Amino acid sequence: MENVRFLPCGDQAVTVEWGSTIDEHINRQVHAFARKVEALSHPAITEVVPTYRSATVHYRPEVLSYEELKHLLAPLAQGSAEEAEELPVVEIPVCYGGEYGPDLLEVAQHCSLTPEEVIARHTAPTYRIYMLGFTPGFPYLGGMDPSIAAPRRKEPRIHIPAGSVGIAGEQTGVYPIVSPGGWQLIGRTPLRLFDPQKEQPILLSAGAGIRFVPIDEEAFRKMEEKEGERA
Repeated sequence: MENVRFLPCGDQAVTVEWGSTIDEHINRQVHAFARKVEALSHPAITEVVPTYRSATVHYRPEVLSYEELKHLLAPLAQGSAEEAEELPVVEIPVCYGGEYGPDLLEVAQHCSLTPEEVIARHTAPTYRIYMLGFTPGFPYLGGMDPSIAAPRRKEPRIHIPAGSVGIAGEQTGVYPIVSPGGWQLIGRTPLRLFDPQKEQPILLSAGAGIRFVPIDEEAFRKMEEKEGERA
């Protein structure tokens, strides 16, 4: 189990860690491990939380001791990245610029590009969802073109509309709910990434892929209306 570490987190959780870098191969190992742990349906295990390069397993110490849990998890952590489940790519429609992406021009100027070039480079890749966090369903994505990287805003916004697409450093993501935040906003999707009324409230899954598709304002408003009708 080279490069795999078991780190106790209090008396009810253990973090299993692979390496120290953000890497797709490592992330695939993390998600392969998480799914195998979930498949155990062990009465002592209450939750598995996968992240970029680690997974935290929450457990009931009155049912299973730390050493017993470590012994149970160790063989599962030896799995390869190829064991990770291949999830479908989700297309996310985005209206870029204007009121939907108030920082698009600033990002373009920072990168010495036109707004159209930023949009083209932002929509070109298929991104990997490394993890969900910050707010319910917020996807942390890997695969953004570094030529459109931009620093966080010096002063975060107090109110960011749900669906806003932002850039911070070499990362991009989508705000699922209204929240504060400091990412540079370049567009917005009409899709609801988080809906607590649904049986499956979170649209996206860690380990899946995302592709951003540019749409105009008219298409945005029509899709927004349809999303409202489904609510």
